[in-house]
Amino acid sequence: MARELQPKGIHVAHVVIDGRIRSRIAEEHGDRDTADTMLDPDAIAETYHQLHHQPRSAWTQEVDLRPWVEKF
Repeated sequence: MARELQPKGIHVAHVVIDGRIRSRIAEEHGDRDTADTMLDPDAIAETYHQLHHQPRSAWTQEVDLRPWVEKF
């Protein structure tokens, strides 16, 4: 898609969300490690916002989002 659409000025990026996404339900049910082991939905949204506002001279093509405590 990027090869086809980028010349038309459309930014295409592949975003991998590799982990559980924190929710109020998880927090209400006592999932104590949510801060470190789950992805914050606001942080995910901020990543998409940053992709949207990137200058054309430095477009990101792929982003991997993981909790910082994950061993990979």
